[in-house]
Amino acid sequence: MTVHTAVVLLSAAFIGIVVGGLSFLSGGPAAAAVLAGLTAFGVSVPVLRSLIR
Repeated sequence: MTVHTAVVLLSAAFIGIVVGGLSFLSGGPAAAAVLAGLTAFGVSVPVLRSLIR
């Protein structure tokens, strides 16, 4: 695993955790918060891959 891959995945995981946590704290069900976090993770990986070089 390259440093670039590690930075992208860790940053995407952080974004996913923040989005999932905020979704949960806003009063939504836990399953919806997990789904929001996973979606944020998946969407942010290609964006971060192109931004971080």
